[in-house]
Amino acid sequence: MNIVVAPDSFKGSLTSIHASEIIKKAIKVVLPSSEVVLKPMADGGEGTLEALLRATKGERVPIVCTGPLGEKVNTSYAIVDGKKAIIECASIAGLIQVPEEKRNPDFTTSYGIGEVIIDALDKGCTDFVLGLGGSATNDGGLGMLQALGMKALDANGAEVGSYGKNLHHVKKISLSELDSRLAKVKIKVASDVDNPLCGERGATAVYGPQKGATDEQIKQYDQYLDDYSNLIEAEMKQSLKDIPGSGAAGGLGFAMLALGANLVSGAELLANTIKVEEAIQHAGLVITGEGQSDEQTLYGKAPGYIATLGKKHHVPVILLSGSLEGDLDILRERFSGCFSIVNKPLSLSECMENADKLLYEQTRQVIHLISSIQGG
Repeated sequence: MNIVVAPDSFKGSLTSIHASEIIKKAIKVVLPSSEVVLKPMADGGEGTLEALLRATKGERVPIVCTGPLGEKVNTSYAIVDGKKAIIECASIAGLIQVPEEKRNPDFTTSYGIGEVIIDALDKGCTDFVLGLGGSATNDGGLGMLQALGMKALDANGAEVGSYGKNLHHVKKISLSELDSRLAKVKIKVASDVDNPLCGERGATAVYGPQKGATDEQIKQYDQYLDDYSNLIEAEMKQSLKDIPGSGAAGGLGFAMLALGANLVSGAELLANTIKVEEAIQHAGLVITGEGQSDEQTLYGKAPGYIATLGKKHHVPVILLSGSLEGDLDILRERFSGCFSIVNKPLSLSECMENADKLLYEQTRQVIHLISSIQGG
């Protein structure tokens, strides 16, 4: 049997590359003669850089920049063919970098993302791919734009800080000092969401809670982002905040649109780069996975996109997930089977610590079942 293995990362536990290798190992124990093709996926969030590096043979560029809490962090981005920069926001200002007890949108910033863009510009890059998923920020890209040269001033004409809490002090915006090189580059933004910047489906209302926002902060930030975006739109004479995806990564999508970026499906971008569809066309089975699955898996997430390709080519797709929630009937309309890898009562920390073993065992169970049904 020809099996394509194309999981996303199991966030906080396994990269998509590691998960792919574990699944392959389990398959080979049950079906040693099977051909297993690894296509580790991502959708713009954690793991995007690694997956694209693996596919493009790009050069990893180490860098020290400002992290989500304002501290200096060691991270990296990639340069492909000397001109294309691949930047993963989750590795610069990611939620995974912030301990749960410190998650608060008041004290996070996207400033480091701008610093990395400047470094890539300095190295001659003219083509950019930015993965936006998994950010810890809700600053509307304020910090990033400031790092790139934007001036954000308060009522007294003084420059404001670069954290989320500084958003409501912004009364005037000047884009005249943005790095002039930005006008000459192409930017693709890989995102896994289509939320607008503000409103009940906006950046704060939907994703603020996981970033530590209280109910009161959610109301405040929705208004802060609305006021802030009005200032930028007035300066640019464009309307951007209602464009699908502008609410990605706490409003980084909006800031990237202000730079002239093109927002694209992160899963589709990666799948095209690593030629997933071509592999699925010749497969008898596809296995994908992620850390947590619910109805949102079908809307921009990597496993949902893989399932769509499977449907298109009439190839069954199995979903292995750290956690299954919501209406599973909706998931089963797209996937041939959905399985949690958790096989006994475990705490969240235990699940994450043992994710490799749990994924291995559940894969063996699923492949053994399929093999038995097929008489092999």
